[in-house]
Amino acid sequence: MSRPQPPESVLLRGRDGAIEALIDTPETVRGIALVCHPHPLFGGTNTNKIVHTLARTLRELGYAVVRPNFRGVGKSEGEHDHGNAETEDMLSVIAWMQSRWGTLPLALGGFSFGAHVQTRVTARLADGMTPAHRIVLVGTAAGEVSGARSYTTGPVPKDTLVIHGEEDETVSLANVLDWARPQNLPVVVVPGADHFFHARLTLIRDIILRNWAPL
Repeated sequence: MSRPQPPESVLLRGRDGAIEALIDTPETVRGIALVCHPHPLFGGTNTNKIVHTLARTLRELGYAVVRPNFRGVGKSEGEHDHGNAETEDMLSVIAWMQSRWGTLPLALGGFSFGAHVQTRVTARLADGMTPAHRIVLVGTAAGEVSGARSYTTGPVPKDTLVIHGEEDETVSLANVLDWARPQNLPVVVVPGADHFFHARLTLIRDIILRNWAPL
């Protein structure tokens, strides 16, 4: 088996300027995936370890994975907009992905604030463009979280894979269960894991691979 190529760095066009992104491409592209990083005002970038783990795992499953930097991070232009303009930016990235690879199956992945944005993207796709084929959310921002922030996180498809740490100190497990309960949405809880899954990153990969077959 050939070794994976290093990520490709690109600058895409968003509503308010450039969107910097990394692309992880498998040997044969069978799907496309968008992976979103945690809160940009608290150090979140597209090189975050959980984001990297999601990208590497989805590439392993046959997806060409694009992981953008949200506005204001790295070379991405524009100002933070609490998920509103970020959602528009991500829809622009998906449109670019489809122009490059065609209408292949689309997967969405996100961590923390990025997971919250992906719930918004999911709703928009369901209303217009082709719905997402698969969704994986890790440490989903919902309800009152640390840093005096609050998120009203919308529903997601019933087959969404939700992964959360038992000891998440940023978004409590109770918050995510309160969000998931009205949807009858299962949550995969990793015992002992904190928000950043220290020493447990490989479990994220294992959970995805157990639930999702390669394309």
